[in-house]
Amino acid sequence: MTELKNDRFLRALLRQPVDRTPLWMMRQAGRYLPEYRATRKQAGSFLDLCKNAELACEVTLQPLRRYPMDAAILFSDILTIPDALGLGLYFEEGEGPRFRKTVRSAEDLAGLNDIKAADDLSYVMDAVRTIRNALNGAVPLIGFSGSPWTLATYMVEGGSSKDFSRVKSMAYDKPELMHELLTVLADAVADYLTAQIEAGAQAVQIFDTWGGSLSAAAYKEFSLKYMQRIVARLPRESEGRAVPVIVFTKGGGQWLPVIADCGAHAVGIDWTTDIAAARQLIGDRVALQGNMDPMMLFASPTRIRDEVASILAGFGHGSGHVFNLGHGITPGVNPDHVTAFVDAVIELSPQYHQS
Repeated sequence: MTELKNDRFLRALLRQPVDRTPLWMMRQAGRYLPEYRATRKQAGSFLDLCKNAELACEVTLQPLRRYPMDAAILFSDILTIPDALGLGLYFEEGEGPRFRKTVRSAEDLAGLNDIKAADDLSYVMDAVRTIRNALNGAVPLIGFSGSPWTLATYMVEGGSSKDFSRVKSMAYDKPELMHELLTVLADAVADYLTAQIEAGAQAVQIFDTWGGSLSAAAYKEFSLKYMQRIVARLPRESEGRAVPVIVFTKGGGQWLPVIADCGAHAVGIDWTTDIAAARQLIGDRVALQGNMDPMMLFASPTRIRDEVASILAGFGHGSGHVFNLGHGITPGVNPDHVTAFVDAVIELSPQYHQS
């Protein structure tokens, strides 16, 4: 593989010295960019875009052409695993993801496909290899997956949900069945992320989008436990260097100390958590990623710059911070406001890395 020219992101995740705070954005390849919308139209549908390695590579690279990000993230979807398991993923305009089948009984669970990620999700690995080749060592490539609990919410509910009534009912009323499903998903995710690493991903993130919907005890039992299982099974090194793991639970700021002990190298935090408090809480056990409110990108460039300055000051001096939004960028953002965000991080962060 080509030598990595910019390893600032990987070094920060390992809490090694860097010259400035690295940054990337969740959903940095997305609908806020006109070039993304054009490529998606060319692909025909979102799923077709995900399954076309060349087009997935194109949209992965688009934000890097505009902004000096310190990492690229694989363009894919968190629901690829449930789709491969046989639930029939599709997208309804204005409604989000839907499944033709659900998992609400032992019979449903028994009917899931046995999958091997390298074969049954080969289009994802093709995209990883294509992107790595196209990056030519410019920046690292992040692979990712949804967490078992997050995947289970979609699989049980049949799509998005506001109250998670079906999946929580299963967890509380039929915990044995839920644990069986989560075990299947944890092992599938571990296999999937391992395959991505073997294909060329240089760091991986587990998106626990809906872990924050649980109570503290239920979070530990149904979400964190299974992310720990995944992290323990992932390769620690590839291509002669460490492969950092990031765990991101949206709404999980109140559980930072236990998340920090899950075995991951970094913990992502959303905008509801004060980054200074987060660092004080977990010390230097893990790196922190985050955590500007995505809605701040609708503010003026001056206000965006002030917010970046506040977050950088909140984390303070030293390595171990990857600047990011507290969740994904939203479609209506002006790309020029992203420029203001990126420029502010690059200009204001070096002062926090001087020895």
